[in-house]
Amino acid sequence: MCGRFTQIQSRDDYLEFLAEEVGNDIAYDPEPIGRYNVAPGSKVLLLNNRNDTLHLDPVVWSYAPGWWDKAPLINARVETAATSRMFKPLWNHGRAIVFADGWFEWKKEGDKKQPYYIYMKDRKQLYFAAMGKQPFDAGDNAEGFLIVTAAADKGLVDIHDRKPLVFTPKAALEWLNLETTGAQASELAHDAVVPADDFIWHPVSRVVGNVKNQNPELISEIYDPIA
Repeated sequence: MCGRFTQIQSRDDYLEFLAEEVGNDIAYDPEPIGRYNVAPGSKVLLLNNRNDTLHLDPVVWSYAPGWWDKAPLINARVETAATSRMFKPLWNHGRAIVFADGWFEWKKEGDKKQPYYIYMKDRKQLYFAAMGKQPFDAGDNAEGFLIVTAAADKGLVDIHDRKPLVFTPKAALEWLNLETTGAQASELAHDAVVPADDFIWHPVSRVVGNVKNQNPELISEIYDPIA
């Protein structure tokens, strides 16, 4: 995790929590984003802080520095991100937030995999911890970003052993704050995430596995999951 998620609501819905908290340079747009199957390699709206002002930039979800000779990465483990050679600079100076409504995980059942959609019990917006190399407003020259993941706990373990690091709105703002140090960011990642008990999930159609499929039915519960 995280390999697929939804970004359904409008940018204004996601930004509502910070409307009067900090300055931003984000145009008003009430139109729903309507992405029901966000996949790696596609551009995603990334909330980031430049010069103490919040910005939304379309940035590719994947990351590979120049010296990296393997396939691009899409996730970074919170357990090592703050100290690793590749991720420490991003952790300290490239923190960002990805808006979401829920995410998909695949659970192996027999010789097949059943996808599940995971979301908040109260259906509130999710704020995934992310990071990448600034500047994020470099268009096609931007190097991309990763979503930070953590070990799953409690019931979420039944679906997958990893989960995205989901912040509370307050913690999301602190994560973005340019004055937040790397050490303080590590404290947030440990102490200010949404607890597993706040999430629920249900099985969905396996057609979500095709990135070309983009419709509301992808998150609908099915009642005949694979055995």
